[in-house]
Amino acid sequence: MSRGDLMKESLENKLNNIHELEFTLFCIESLAEVLHKDGASVYQGLSSGKNFLQNYIIPEYEALHTQGKEYILQELLSVMKEWGVKL
Repeated sequence: MSRGDLMKESLENKLNNIHELEFTLFCIESLAEVLHKDGASVYQGLSSGKNFLQNYIIPEYEALHTQGKEYILQELLSVMKEWGVKL
């Protein structure tokens, strides 16, 4: 692999990380809104215990980010219930 290819791959990885971060923030704020909680407490709840952020939201980014807000929220709430994640 050439140096240019490595640089392009590195840039693509950084952009993917940025998109995943933006999506994660969207999920946190959307859940906070629908649950009538503040974003900080939702973040704490999602990142503790089963670490729903690292173990579900980020790994499922590719499938979830293409969906509408209502679908995403319903999916997150459903899986949170299955996993026993309480906010």
